[in-house]
Amino acid sequence: MIVMSVDLGKARTGIAASDKDENFAFPKTVIAEHNTEKLIAKICDCAKEYGAVIIVVGLPKNMDGSLGERAKECTEIAGQIEQKSGISTVMFDERCTTVLSASYLNITDTKGKKRKQVIDAVAATVILEDYLKSSKK
Repeated sequence: MIVMSVDLGKARTGIAASDKDENFAFPKTVIAEHNTEKLIAKICDCAKEYGAVIIVVGLPKNMDGSLGERAKECTEIAGQIEQKSGISTVMFDERCTTVLSASYLNITDTKGKKRKQVIDAVAATVILEDYLKSSKK
């Protein structure tokens, strides 16, 4: 089954999806949308397009594991995504994914506008890879 992940951002939201065997995660797209209702609709459209059976939404925990205001916002949005899409939605710890994504982009020498355009999709891919690893345990 295909699992899709979402890295919610204030300006851009990254989307990644797995293969049918849930072995690999692939960056798919970045959605630039500030309006929450439109963002949710676009995320649901992606889930439908990719055939997602589960949607994993990154949970931005604080480094001490506590939940701040942004984590609460993401949890609310995840609930709305599940309600609108009818697809099971789970929250998954996303601590350090943006830092790791930046490291990957440094290795590939991705800079400037291109970097800005892909970092959120790469972060969604890292979230999905971590989720897939944890679900196979």
